[in-house]
Amino acid sequence: MDKKLWNDNWLFWNSKDAFALVWDIPECAKKIQLPHDAMLENEAHEDSLNGGNTGFYDGGSYTYVKMYESKPGDRQRNIMLRFDGVYMNTFVYVNGQLAANRPYGYSQFYVPISHLLKEEGENEIRVQVRNGAMANSRWYSGSGIYRDVYMLTSGTTYISQEGPKVVTEDCDDKVATIKVETKIVNKDFSGKELSFLVEIYDENDGLVNKETGVVYVRGNEEKTFSSRLCINAPRLWSEDTPALYKVSVSLEENGESVDSDEAVFGIRKLSLDAAHGLRVNGKEVKLRGACIHHDNGLLGSKTYYEAEYRRVKILKDSGFNSIRMSHHPASPALLRACDELGVYVMDETFDMWTRAKSDYDYNLFFTDWWKKDVEAMVAKDFNHPSVILYSIGNEIPEIGTNEGSSLAAEISDLCHELDGTRYTLAAINGVFAAGDAVGKITADVAGEVKDQDDSVNVNDFMTIMDKYMDRIVVHPEITKVLKKACVATDIAGYNYMTARYALDAKEEPNRVMVGSETYPPEIAVNWREVNKYPQVIGDFTWTGWDYLGEAGVGIPAYNWGEGGFGAHFPAKLAYTGDIDITGYRRPLSYYRQIVFGLRKEPYIAVQNPAHYGENLIKTPWVMSDAISSWTFAGYEDKPVIVEVYAAGDEVELFLNDESLGRKSIEEIDNYRALFETKYAKGTLKAIAYKDNQVVGEYVLKTVEAEKLNASFDTNTPIDSELAYVNIAVGESNYTVNSSVECKLTVEIEGDAELLGIGSGNPKAQDSYLGNSTYTWNGRALAIVRKGKEKAVLKISGDNGYGTEITI
Repeated sequence: MDKKLWNDNWLFWNSKDAFALVWDIPECAKKIQLPHDAMLENEAHEDSLNGGNTGFYDGGSYTYVKMYESKPGDRQRNIMLRFDGVYMNTFVYVNGQLAANRPYGYSQFYVPISHLLKEEGENEIRVQVRNGAMANSRWYSGSGIYRDVYMLTSGTTYISQEGPKVVTEDCDDKVATIKVETKIVNKDFSGKELSFLVEIYDENDGLVNKETGVVYVRGNEEKTFSSRLCINAPRLWSEDTPALYKVSVSLEENGESVDSDEAVFGIRKLSLDAAHGLRVNGKEVKLRGACIHHDNGLLGSKTYYEAEYRRVKILKDSGFNSIRMSHHPASPALLRACDELGVYVMDETFDMWTRAKSDYDYNLFFTDWWKKDVEAMVAKDFNHPSVILYSIGNEIPEIGTNEGSSLAAEISDLCHELDGTRYTLAAINGVFAAGDAVGKITADVAGEVKDQDDSVNVNDFMTIMDKYMDRIVVHPEITKVLKKACVATDIAGYNYMTARYALDAKEEPNRVMVGSETYPPEIAVNWREVNKYPQVIGDFTWTGWDYLGEAGVGIPAYNWGEGGFGAHFPAKLAYTGDIDITGYRRPLSYYRQIVFGLRKEPYIAVQNPAHYGENLIKTPWVMSDAISSWTFAGYEDKPVIVEVYAAGDEVELFLNDESLGRKSIEEIDNYRALFETKYAKGTLKAIAYKDNQVVGEYVLKTVEAEKLNASFDTNTPIDSELAYVNIAVGESNYTVNSSVECKLTVEIEGDAELLGIGSGNPKAQDSYLGNSTYTWNGRALAIVRKGKEKAVLKISGDNGYGTEITI
């Protein structure tokens, strides 16, 4: 099939009236280029019905229109549209006639349109998106056609729109056996005898094998044929060697081309057992995982390949080797980036099944649509070597019931039926799954600890949850639930249940487990447990990258409502990520890298001296309010706490070359030492030791410069259409004055478009779609779509400085 990106020249407007006798195009319609996020164009406001779920942004109903000029014969051809994701309740019309609808906002779907086209002339393609029922999501969903759209065309005999499917049947470094399955659709009345050619190319476009043959397809029939090919000395796909191959399939009839298609794939083999855990190509792998949501920060939910590539690259460079797409199917753009960069993926189906988590969420459609949406996810993922796990649901409360466990088996079995090469799990929160037993569990745990902690109240569930989670998750009632909930899947996904690893390794020795969602500050403890038990295959932190919505859950606070649970407007970000929404690594990212054993140098972060001695109100996702800076204007001689993360066995901290002492930093100390001192301008240096030998050092210096600096982010792919421009106040983009909050205004001269501007501030009130923002800890980011000609991005600050950069 011929596949063309169909993102240009759409018209868009807000739909005020769902009932319209005349389907005209209003004067207010504006011309846009996809992907598009209508939700981000609204102004966040305190009274949003979505509340903090979406960062106080509203949903709505929207219409998109694009014209297609049909040519003679188009009605006799096969023409369809592919939507990679539209949020949500989507209806596609061709010339006013319904062609398809899709409730789920994250599924890729196809829309045949040939039969609804005019014989010749202009046709209207209209997409209505009804996302006005609030709340329907627990996180920022975005609204509208936020992923790519493609037009697919072929004759009446063609290779199925999903293309050839490739399976690695066996492989080692000497030879790989590849099975290529191709479905042919023949919509003609007469049968056809077709010659086929299957070719395999390596990443340098070198032909490595081919096969020819003949297949007969009856009229109005679909037939799948298979080709089994061997590849000598294959380059196997893994996180270390993400080698990719391409398969090309072409069909001919009587020497004339009928159709052709191709797919990119990787050669790799997975195995799983309790003795060895997860193995990729025979090598044991521990998953250093990051949960992520689908939004792209300043871009909202708009999905660009370049944005996904940059995010995946930064995550991998920070020490992660795997991603959990939470809590819905990933975009093709993200999977492409993971294939190319060598990052394993846990793709996820749903956040809810038969019980709603929001009033108007996918639960309303689940029973009618779940099979179609699972089929769509698996078909989309099939050729992506990065995808190794299918999660069939996240924190499903009914999974421990009889009917819930039966439904889990149905979903898992369907995944295996469609794809026998990957493993399934459900991400289970034991407390949620315990259902009616929660009261007994809470009372039992409160009774155990009441003599140790006078603050415990049986009715104060959150206190029990926060302080005694390890005791809760090993309770016999949860053990009972897990026996039923885990039986249907290959792996037991544990959300916040690290304490179960030791128990289940003993009591359930054949159970393979993964920390499908864990608290970031506990990575040192978690990683020790992961490495201790072979049947525990990894840890996925919540989250690797900060995101819009679930506002405030990770914001450190000193007064109620400023952050944490119940954070008030204008909080718009969760603020739980190792990496903020601009791509800047926060201290926990370096801490994690040290815990993983991937960084020898220590790292310094400093708690905010403005709140020294105050009680930090924090959720379990927060370690502290520290930032990596030694620039705190106005706090000279004021007390401050310095955090040092390091490997080795000791760390020493120096302030202006004067030692503040040595402290133990062994594994048992969780790689973290705290020093108390008084702030003084100058240099803060940490030196890490192992057996009294220096293994690394790290330096922070006071920065007083206020000039503006702009530089290109180098994490985007070559020839990227998007340019990410890092903006910083200080000596350079690497030596930043974090004390300055500077208002920035940007202008573009030339052929380019500003797509977004903002900072990592979780409470920023400026629109990301404007042309100004305030720096946060001295930094900001601008995202520009390049044109065909050069352009200049001019940046001015209210501190009197300015700079520019040529795009």
